[in-house]
Amino acid sequence: MPELGYAVSSEEHGPDDMIDYAVRAEESGFDFVSASDHFHPWTSTQGESPFVWSVLGAIARETEEVDVGVGVTCPTIRIHPVNVAQATATVASMLPDREFLFGVGTGEQLNEHVTGERWPEHSVRLEMLEEAIEVMRKLWDGGQTSHHGKHYTVENARLFTRPDEAPPAMVSAFGPQTANAAAEYADGFWSVGPREELLEAYRDAGGDGSAITQLTACVDSEGSEDEAVSTAHEYWPQTGLPGELNQVLPTPRHFEQAVEMVEEEDVREGSLLTDQDADTHIENLQTAVDAGYDRVYVHQVGPDQEAFFEFYEEEVLPSF
Repeated sequence: MPELGYAVSSEEHGPDDMIDYAVRAEESGFDFVSASDHFHPWTSTQGESPFVWSVLGAIARETEEVDVGVGVTCPTIRIHPVNVAQATATVASMLPDREFLFGVGTGEQLNEHVTGERWPEHSVRLEMLEEAIEVMRKLWDGGQTSHHGKHYTVENARLFTRPDEAPPAMVSAFGPQTANAAAEYADGFWSVGPREELLEAYRDAGGDGSAITQLTACVDSEGSEDEAVSTAHEYWPQTGLPGELNQVLPTPRHFEQAVEMVEEEDVREGSLLTDQDADTHIENLQTAVDAGYDRVYVHQVGPDQEAFFEFYEEEVLPSF
C-alpha cells in the first residue's frame, strides 16, 4: 500500500507555521511529512527560509505517528557532511518508533554558493555527494571517525547521539546520470513528479531501494481553477523556467528576473496541478504509484494551506 505525504514548504512558511501544518497533516490522515531545505527562497514573494533542522526537531516533538523527512538537503558545500550527519542523527533519535526520510541531492547554486565556495559542475557535485554519504555513514556507525578523502576531511569525530538504525540516504535525481549514480551508492530514490523514466533508470541500474516523489498542486478555497493558477503564478513561478536555470541561478533577484518570462498559461499547462476536481488529484497520485513510487507527497502552493487540508481530508484521501 503506497504512503501519501504532505510537503512542508520552507520557502513559503515560517518555522511556527511549518510545525503547525505538519501537525495538521497528521490530523488529516497523511502518512508522512517532508520539509524542504533552502537557504534562500526562489523569489521574495515566497518570503521565508528557516533553518530546516530546527524545524524538523520541533515537528518530531509535536507529532505522534507520521514519519518525518527532509526532501531534499545538500550535504556537500553549504554544510559539511559531518554537521549534516549530526543533525540527521539527532532528528532520527527523536523518532524512535517512526522513520526519518533522508533525501539528499547535488543542490542548487541559489543555496550552496553562500559560503563563497566555488559552484562546481554537476559531475563533480555527484562525486562530492557520494563521498559525503560515505562520511555520514561512517559517523552513524558510531565510534571515533577520521576520513581523508578527495573533498572532505574528518578528524577524530564521534556522534554520541545516534538512532538505533541509521537513516537511509535517498538520492534525488532529475536526470539519468544521477539516477544511475543513486543505484550505485544510495539507499533509495527521490524525485519530483511522476518521472517513470528516471525511476526505471534507477531500477535498471540495479537500484532496489524505496522510491519517493513529490507532486505540486494549488487548491483554491472556492474551487476556482483560475484563482489557483493565479496563486501558483504568484508564489511558484519558477516551475515554468526551462532547462537548468533552477540549478544555476544564484539569487532570488536573478529568479525574479527570469520568471518575468513565465506567464499564467505556462503554469496552467505545466506540471503544477491547478485542476480543482478531486478525481484529477487522485489520478495524479495513482499515476505516480503506477510508475513505481512507494511514497508520494503533495506540496500545496500559496498561503492557504487549510483549503488543501480540507479538500484532501474530505475528497481525496478517503477515495485513494
